Amino acid sequence: MVGIGDCAIARSPVKIKTSGLGSCLGITLYDRQKKIGGLLHTMLPNIKGARIKDNPAKFTDAGIEYIVDEIIQMRGSKKKLGAKIVGGASMFDNSHMNIGERNIKSARETLNRLGVEIIAEDTGRNYGRTIIFDTFTGDLLIKTILRGDKVI
Repeated sequence: MVGIGDCAIARSPVKIKTSGLGSCLGITLYDRQKKIGGLLHTMLPNIKGARIKDNPAKFTDAGIEYIVDEIIQMRGSKKKLGAKIVGGASMFDNSHMNIGERNIKSARETLNRLGVEIIAEDTGRNYGRTIIFDTFTGDLLIKTILRGDKVI
């Protein structure tokens, strides 16, 4: 189980879960050949400008960089990584901060800069999500209340 501002990296056959994805993002990175994957639950788009920078997993940009580095340390290949992005919802009307949209933008920009392909996403809208990442298959189960479940 991965909490808010946290991450986990594992080899197959492990399932990693996180709940409470509203404006937060759940990001998976997976090396299908080596069956090594990571799940990140970020809260804020960018570490730059943050007063406290001791936890990269809180931030979309720094968290993605951290997970990529950790997968490489486990002998995964950056060139073989694929990413999936879930969350980034707009949970409240009139939210002028647009944290969800900013998280999505930061994830796309960071993954593009690192050369990691986004192979699937389920982002935006106005509802929360729970995700379960299967490091054996690379499948990402998305569970929602009233909207059903799906796999990407």
